[in-house]
Amino acid sequence: MRSLTQASLKPVWVPPSRAVPSLAEDVLAGLFEPPRRLPPKYFYDAHGSLLFDRICRTTEYYPTRTELGLLQRHAADIVELTRPATLVEFGSGSYAKARLLVGACATRQLRPLYAPFDVCADVLTDSGLALRREFPWLAVEPLVGDFTAGLDHVPLRPGRRLLMFLGGTIGNFDAGEAEAFLTEVCGLLQEDDYLLLGADRVKSPAVLHAAYNDRSGITARFNLNVLSVLNTALGADFDLSHFAHRAHYDVQAERIEMYLDSLVDQRVGFRRLGRTLELQAGESILTEISRKFTTASLTAMLRTAGLRIVRHFESEGPLFSLVLAARGDV
Repeated sequence: MRSLTQASLKPVWVPPSRAVPSLAEDVLAGLFEPPRRLPPKYFYDAHGSLLFDRICRTTEYYPTRTELGLLQRHAADIVELTRPATLVEFGSGSYAKARLLVGACATRQLRPLYAPFDVCADVLTDSGLALRREFPWLAVEPLVGDFTAGLDHVPLRPGRRLLMFLGGTIGNFDAGEAEAFLTEVCGLLQEDDYLLLGADRVKSPAVLHAAYNDRSGITARFNLNVLSVLNTALGADFDLSHFAHRAHYDVQAERIEMYLDSLVDQRVGFRRLGRTLELQAGESILTEISRKFTTASLTAMLRTAGLRIVRHFESEGPLFSLVLAARGDV
């Protein structure tokens, strides 16, 4: 029976609009010359995804539960205002947030199509099945592809659409990348469409430091796991015990920066690249940024991309924001 249900969820491949570097290309461009860096998308192999789920349940990591709380309180308002025929979720991951909006739709006798958009077809299918078990009426159309590779080929059904980019993931883009992505999203919106954006807020550095340096060390293992990804995918021979996790908040840049620090002088071979990486003790690899926003910087980012804020839902503190935006020219 489960296989029959899976067969009913037919993933749609979304071709890229532009070339995106491969893992090998990113490693060659980012690791072999300082400042050394890796894109954060390589955290999320199967083990990394499990570790991130555990991070979201730690006492210190507030973003996930705070955003869920905002959705629990405001899903009805969001659905009443947007009344979507289609829900498109970029980087959907867990279905926990989508289910709140789908549930609010069901309460109002709306029956939208749910289209989660991410790189892993299996994860999207599993999430779609879980939602279908709770909402048997729900049509799910997984979109498989890299949404950072352009949105020109995203299939969108007629009717009002609510596009969602949650989790504060916009903060993992630098300013130029965020503007480019949101401009592309704006290009998908018609007059009655909306974007629901989750964004983390500027707050006490102590709160931010704790969130990315949990006492259980799960974030440290998550960060180090990217080296295991390189060992597996590129035949590298990183010794994880030769690195330490470090995350700190840059007050001026208003962002968390996450690093792997080399603890010793070392040479790391990449069998499949035919290259050797030399690191000195104290050298660092930047693995992630997570930008934090004020009301002013959030508004400015959206305005630059051609969007205007329709409703702004803030948690206490404020720790986190959910912003409902529309095209700025309507």
